[in-house]
Amino acid sequence: MEERHMAALLVERSFIDLRSQVTVNGVCNILASDVKYMISDNCRAKVWSAGYQSFALWDARTRELLKVFNVDGQMENRVDISPVQDPAFDEEWKMKSVSSLKKDKLQASFSFLQRSRNAIMGAADAVRRVAAKGAFGDDSRRTEALVMTIDGMIWTGCTSGLLVQWDGNGNRLQDFHYHSFAVQCFCTFGSRIWVGYVSGTVQVLDLEGNLLGGWIAHDSPVINMTSGAGYVFTLANDGGIRGWNTTSPGPLDSILSSELAGKEFLYTRLENLKILAGTWNVGQGRASHDSLISWLGSASSDVGIIVVGLQEVEMGAGFLAMSAAKETVGLEGSSVGQWWLDMIGRTLDEGSIFERVGSRQLAGLLIAVWVRNNIRAHVGDVDAAAVPCGFGRAIGNKGAVGLRMRVYNRIMCFVNCHFAAHLEAVNRRNADFDHVYRTMIFSRPSNLFNATTAGVSSAVQMLRSANSVEGTPELSEADMVVFLGDFNYRLDGISYDEARDFVSQRCFDWLKERDQLRAEMEAGNVFQGMREAVVRFPPTYKFERHQAGLAGYDSGEKKRIPAWCDRILYRDSRSAAVAECNLECPVVSSILQYEACMDVTDSDHKPVRCMFSVDIARVDESVRRQEFGEIIGSNKRIWHMLEELCKIPDTIVSTNNIILQNQDTSILRITNKSGKYEALFEIICEGQSTIKEGGLASDHQPRGSFGFPRWLEVNPASAIIKPDHVAEVAVHHEEFQTLEEFVDGIPQNWWCEDSRDKEVILVVKIRGKFSTETRNHRIRVRYCFAAKKLPIDSKSNSSRQAQGTVLHRSDMQRLSGSSDVVAHLRNMHSP
Repeated sequence: MEERHMAALLVERSFIDLRSQVTVNGVCNILASDVKYMISDNCRAKVWSAGYQSFALWDARTRELLKVFNVDGQMENRVDISPVQDPAFDEEWKMKSVSSLKKDKLQASFSFLQRSRNAIMGAADAVRRVAAKGAFGDDSRRTEALVMTIDGMIWTGCTSGLLVQWDGNGNRLQDFHYHSFAVQCFCTFGSRIWVGYVSGTVQVLDLEGNLLGGWIAHDSPVINMTSGAGYVFTLANDGGIRGWNTTSPGPLDSILSSELAGKEFLYTRLENLKILAGTWNVGQGRASHDSLISWLGSASSDVGIIVVGLQEVEMGAGFLAMSAAKETVGLEGSSVGQWWLDMIGRTLDEGSIFERVGSRQLAGLLIAVWVRNNIRAHVGDVDAAAVPCGFGRAIGNKGAVGLRMRVYNRIMCFVNCHFAAHLEAVNRRNADFDHVYRTMIFSRPSNLFNATTAGVSSAVQMLRSANSVEGTPELSEADMVVFLGDFNYRLDGISYDEARDFVSQRCFDWLKERDQLRAEMEAGNVFQGMREAVVRFPPTYKFERHQAGLAGYDSGEKKRIPAWCDRILYRDSRSAAVAECNLECPVVSSILQYEACMDVTDSDHKPVRCMFSVDIARVDESVRRQEFGEIIGSNKRIWHMLEELCKIPDTIVSTNNIILQNQDTSILRITNKSGKYEALFEIICEGQSTIKEGGLASDHQPRGSFGFPRWLEVNPASAIIKPDHVAEVAVHHEEFQTLEEFVDGIPQNWWCEDSRDKEVILVVKIRGKFSTETRNHRIRVRYCFAAKKLPIDSKSNSSRQAQGTVLHRSDMQRLSGSSDVVAHLRNMHSP
C-alpha cells in the first residue's frame, strides 16, 4: 500500500507540462494502475502517460485529459479525476478506527480461540487476494517500456514481449510478437526501433514493425539504450555497456563476419570443466553424513560444478496441497528441503570451496547447483523453473524442476524429474517428459532477490506459457542439457526372480534389452536427441531400507521387479557422435564416470552420479574487439561503405527568418538534394527572447527540454524526407488568453505568456539514416503582437504587411557551419 501511494506521489511531482513548465495539481486516478512511463510530443502538444494496463493522453498546453484507454485501445467509460485512493485502504482504515474505539469490548468478548481463528482466516484471505491480484492477474499485458518514433507513432512493450504500435491519437494500429521475454527498454534511431529484452536480447525493427535482425547482446537484462558516435549503446543489469554499429543489421555485417571468421583462431579460447551430476529418490527420508560423503564428497575433489537432484524430499496429501498453495503466490521450498541443502552444503564444504548459486523446490522435487570458487566468476545468470505433472498438470507430486545458467558464456540447463510410476505407465512417462520439455520456462530472477532462491511460481510460469507465442522450447536453445531423476522406466517381460538372478550374476546386457527407457528412446518416443553413458551398475530400485548388498531388493509382498529408475541423460552441441569443439560446436562432453552408490541404504532407491568432462569454446571478447577495430581501420572497402552509409544528405532550408502575427502560418520547406539517401529532420526550440523597442532581442531564456512556447506550433517537428523530395513544415502562431494564476492571494504568472513581441530560435537538425551526427540549420521566428506595428521595412506595401507568412527571399541563405550561424545571428542582433 505504501509503495503504491509513494509511486503516485512521485508521479505528482514529476508530471510536468514540457511546454509551459506547469505541474499538474493533485494526482488523478485516471489509470487502472500507477503511472510508470511518460513521454511528450512537443509538436502536437500532447503528453502520453502509461500505467501497467492503461494509457492516458493529455493536452500539454491546458493540462486537459483528452483520452483514457486500455492496452487494447478501447476507450475507458469512466474517468474519475478524484485524488488517488485505494478502496481497500479506505475500508482498512475504517475497520481500524472502529477497532480502536471498541478495542476493550472486542477483547472482552472474543476468546483466544476465536481471535486465533480470525487471524488464520484473515491470513488465508490475504493469500487469496495476493493470488487473485498477482499470480493469476494478466501480468503478461503489463506495459514495460514506451517510446515515440520519428514518424509520430507510439510504441509500447509488454511483459510478454508483445510490441504494440499506436498513432498519435491513441488508436491501436498493429501488434508484433518476436520474442517471448519481457521488453525492458526502447531506443529510436533514425527510421529504426531498437528493443531491449530481459533475456539480454536486442532486436531491430523498421518503422512498419518488420524485424530486421536480433542477437544476444548481454548475459543479463538490457535495461537501457542510447545512441551516439555512430553506435547504439546498451546497458545491462550487471553494469556492462556495449556499443553496436548503427548500420547493423545491414550490408556491412556479412563482410565483417567473413573477415572476423578468418581470424577466429586468434580470439577462440577452449576451457575444460568437470561437472558432477547426482540424482537420488530419498523416499521422504534423511541421509547420514557418511551416505552423502559416499555419494558426492568422494567424487568432488577436482569438480567445478556439482548438480544435485532429489525426489520425494517430502510427500503426503497435506504437504502437496500446501506446496500448491505456496506455488500460487510464489513462495517456494520447505524446511525439509532447506535441511537437505544445508547438509549437502556442509558435505561439499560450502563457503570455503564451493558456493551454492541456485536452487528450486517443487513439492518433493529439489534441485541445487554448487560452483567451485575458482570458476565462480565464469558462472552467472542462474534462472529457475518448475513444471508440475501430477493431478491435472497442477500438483508437484510428479513433474520437474530446472536450473539454467551461463558457464563461460554458454547456456547449460539441468532438469530434475520424477515421472509417472508403475510398470504399465510407459506412455504417461513419455507424456510427462514431453510436457516438461515443451513447457519449461525459465524466469530470470529480479535483482531484488538473491540468486540462490532464483525463480517464480509455477502459476506465473503457466501464465507466461499460455500467453507466449508458439516457438522453440527454451530447453532446445541451450548448448548443453542434462536430465536427471527418477524417470520410473521399468523392465518389461521379466519376472522378479529372473531379474534377481540376472542382477546377482551381473548379466546387465540381457536386462538392458528389457529396459523400457532404452526401447522408447530407440523408437524416438522420448528424450529425443539425448544420450546416456553405458550402464554398468545394478538396477537402483527397489530396496529395503538399511539392508546392504543386492539381497536388499524388495522381498515384501509386492516384490517389485528391480529396475533402472534413476538415470542421467544429456545432450551437448554435437550433431554427430564425434565432433571437434569450436565456436560452431561450442560444448562437447564426454563421460568419465556413471555409477550407482550401492552401499548407501537410507532409501528404497540408490543414489546415482555421473561425471562429465566438458570442453567449452568461448570468445575472448577483448581480442575480438581488437581484431574488429583493425578490420574497420584497415579495410578500405568497409571504411568507404561506412562513410557512405553515415553521410548526412545535403539539404536546403527555404528561409532563416520568419515573422508571424496572430494565427499566421508560414510554410518552411526542407529540400533533400541527395538523390540516393533519405534525410531525417527534427526541429527543436533552442530558446526564446523578448523583443525590445528598436527590434533588439533580450532576456534570452533557453527552452531546454520544454519544447516550443505556447504561442508557437511546428508541425511536423520531425519526419523523413525521401531523396529529391521536399518536406513542408507549418510554423503557426496560436491565439490564446493570457491568464494570471493566484495561489494564496499571490499572483503566480511566471508560466504565463505575456503580450510582448517574442523571438525564438528554431534548430533544424538534419541527419542521415545511419548517422548520429547532425547538420544544423537555425531559423529566427518572430511573433509581433497584433496591437504593435510590425518591425519591418516601412516601404513594404499593404499586401505584404497583411501576409505574415510571406518568405523574405532576401533572407534566404544556407547555414552549413557554426561560424556562419554565429555571424548571421550577430547581424540580426540576436543573442
